Amino acid sequence: MPQLPDDLDAVAVRTWCSLALEALGRERAEIDAINVYPIADGDTGTNLYLTVESAAAAVEAVFAAHETGTTAPATADAVRAMAHGALIGARGNSGTILAQLLRGMAGVLADGGDAAHLSLALTRAAAAARQAVAHPVEGTVLTVATAAAEAAQGDERELRAVVSAAYEGARAALAKTPEQLAVLGRAGVVDAGGRGLVAVLGALVEAVTGQAPVRGPRTGPGKAAAPVDGGSVVGLPVGGVPVPPGGALVEGPPVGEGPLDCPEDLDGGGPAFEVIYLLEARDEQVDRLRTRLDALGDSLVVVGGDGLWHVHVHVDDAGAAVEAGVEAGRPYRIRITHFATESGHDVRVQAEPAQRAVVVVVPGDGLAGLCTEAGATTVIARPGEPPASGELVDAIRRAHAREVVLLPNDAALRHTAAAAAEQARTEGVRVALVPTRAAVQGIAALAVHEPDRGFDEDVVAMTAAAGATRYAELAVAERQSWTMAGICQAGDILGLIDGDVAVIGADVPATARTVLDRMLAAGGELVTLVLGEDVPDAMADALEEHVREGYLAVDTVVYRGGHQRAPLLIGVE
Repeated sequence: MPQLPDDLDAVAVRTWCSLALEALGRERAEIDAINVYPIADGDTGTNLYLTVESAAAAVEAVFAAHETGTTAPATADAVRAMAHGALIGARGNSGTILAQLLRGMAGVLADGGDAAHLSLALTRAAAAARQAVAHPVEGTVLTVATAAAEAAQGDERELRAVVSAAYEGARAALAKTPEQLAVLGRAGVVDAGGRGLVAVLGALVEAVTGQAPVRGPRTGPGKAAAPVDGGSVVGLPVGGVPVPPGGALVEGPPVGEGPLDCPEDLDGGGPAFEVIYLLEARDEQVDRLRTRLDALGDSLVVVGGDGLWHVHVHVDDAGAAVEAGVEAGRPYRIRITHFATESGHDVRVQAEPAQRAVVVVVPGDGLAGLCTEAGATTVIARPGEPPASGELVDAIRRAHAREVVLLPNDAALRHTAAAAAEQARTEGVRVALVPTRAAVQGIAALAVHEPDRGFDEDVVAMTAAAGATRYAELAVAERQSWTMAGICQAGDILGLIDGDVAVIGADVPATARTVLDRMLAAGGELVTLVLGEDVPDAMADALEEHVREGYLAVDTVVYRGGHQRAPLLIGVE
């Protein structure tokens, strides 16, 4: 039996994330089904799952960086990665609030993971989440988080006692949510976001104690039964309404999970668009942004800090919401969902799906624009922020096609892309994964894509084009290290060919020329150069001239990649 932690160390945090992801995976369909407040998108469980998936992936990346060492990562590194991953991967209102809860906890747990720190962390998390919501309402996940924090308070208690008390406090509060929010009582269900938080806290109990908590509702005098943390209730009253298995609704239309600050009157419709984006901005700019967005719409939640924020709002003027972000800083990963009013509640507008689409992962804004012009749906992989499988699944859904070709453009995304493809297939989409390992291979594959020919024929042609493209990139060495080309020092320019360090140089232009010579020695007809945002056009001109003078009948094309990890990407076909 594994040794149980005396405090919440990095290993326990990793276990917690893994167990929380498993719990939400089991329960997300039921959580989706009890969304009754008040936007009809029915995706609270899915949003929470995708948010935790991003958090878990960030923690796994920290552990992967320590694989060659003899010790586990520091607790501070693990909890900060968890919070950052949740922030950049947060989905919907519920996921955004969960990200803020984890961020509030991380700020305290980075200093220690004992019982006292965890108790304080829960308190800080609940307070931070309330501050992030423009107009908090009781009977929601905020109420459940506050109850968990209050239950965890106590003198000289062990860590196991604190997490168990927090879990029980959250369950009790969740069962009372139908009494606090009339729309929940009318539908006969508990708050969906609150139920998701109970699942996350249940995973924390299991990570600390080694035992899964008792699942199912709290009952007794003054406590309403409700489907809590995976438990199904049959025939027990919640707000006077019986709850069937799985928490399905027994009266009233399913109107979905939504913002904490919307009125309960659902008959009057609501804003037409949900706008979500990450924002790089200073604190004082975000304060002004909150004021402006609050005037534009509702469901406003802004979480984050230290220069990076996650913004969620429902508005009628999506352009104005994005423009407000541009004025405040640099918005990116912008997602706009359009809603239409039908039969008194909201539904998403669905057009007839296209026959075929291409989904491509790109390392920067410049290539995203290029691929979008070519008709592809793009996912931007920013430095240190690889997309999770949920983000790729979302892109496949946005492509809205019967057949999809997926280009991950990164060897490290192979398993993530495979998981996304498998999920999309369960939803009836025919997906082919072309195992591109670099952006230049994706460009080559996209160049030969022909949607009018047969699916298998198209996939074969794109795979062949990608496989015929050798790839390279330049990188800056962060520390002294052994490589296949010798020992490099911090600050050296590394030329990686097909994923391996082949050249160590002192500057970008000279290293790029050496890499090109190595690659073209084996022949080639076309060189593709993708420049980072800080690389001057003059260097591209010099490299193009170098190829023209040294290699007859070899053409060169140059693209601007924008903000990307590598200063230069090279492809040779």
